[in-house]
Amino acid sequence: MNMNALKRFWPWFRDLGLVLIGSLAQAIGLRLFLVPAQLASGGVSGISQLINHYTDWPIGLMVLIGNIPLFLLGWRFLGGRRFGLRTATAVISYSFFVDFLVLFLPENGLTDDILLNSLYGAVVAGFGYGLVYRARGTSGGSDILARILNSWRGVSMSASYLMVDSAVILGAGLVFGWKQALYALITLYVSGLVAETILAGPTTVRTALIVTGQPEIVSERILADMQRGVTVMPGTGAYTGVPRPVLYCVVTKAEVAFLKTIVQEADPQAFMVIGQAHEALGEGFQPLKKSVSQEEPR
Repeated sequence: MNMNALKRFWPWFRDLGLVLIGSLAQAIGLRLFLVPAQLASGGVSGISQLINHYTDWPIGLMVLIGNIPLFLLGWRFLGGRRFGLRTATAVISYSFFVDFLVLFLPENGLTDDILLNSLYGAVVAGFGYGLVYRARGTSGGSDILARILNSWRGVSMSASYLMVDSAVILGAGLVFGWKQALYALITLYVSGLVAETILAGPTTVRTALIVTGQPEIVSERILADMQRGVTVMPGTGAYTGVPRPVLYCVVTKAEVAFLKTIVQEADPQAFMVIGQAHEALGEGFQPLKKSVSQEEPR
């Protein structure tokens, strides 16, 4: 395979690896922490746990069967073929790992502490969810519905999980007990936060809006002392009608204190707002690369 072909197919191989690792992490979280503690994991997996409590049907097999109608829904709304390849891989591999790991992992898990099981299960499974999302797929089940809510309505992953899994938690309360159901809510929420963190990546940065009467001095200090770019935008005070330039800059979290010191020294009367952004691309931060959402190789 020549270099051009390798570059062309590399995104697909990378996504495939992320999906497989993510599916394995989800299965470990389920088998090692959630199932032993009778914590419903939500979605099709949670329903499969409830059925397995009364039958000998394998959880993984039930997950695979239950995902078929949701897979068709995701095909329609989340990207057709590109969605289908990744999600099919995630669902099939996850179902396989869930039943396969029974042969290797301790049946009663690592601890009988329900709080530890809920938190560690959430972190491990959430890590897996995040990897699959980074590969532009889903783990099937309620993840498909959560992804649709996130894409169409901007609902955060954590909120989406709570919305689409509430019925499963109610069923878990009736089957396993309300104590387990309450801990399962913690698991769902924390796993959603972890998935969001993995999806967004560790590149969270801070944005600053500075309204100052000394724009030249403040800008020069930021440029010289911090080596950060500054954008000057025109502004006017609504009450006074006096022009007040607004400075905009992006810094890392560690640089916020330094930026505050610079602004305070240059203009003690300045007004400053610190915000948060998930990612910064361009000079001084990560290189602006081509979108990874380009057409898949045929």
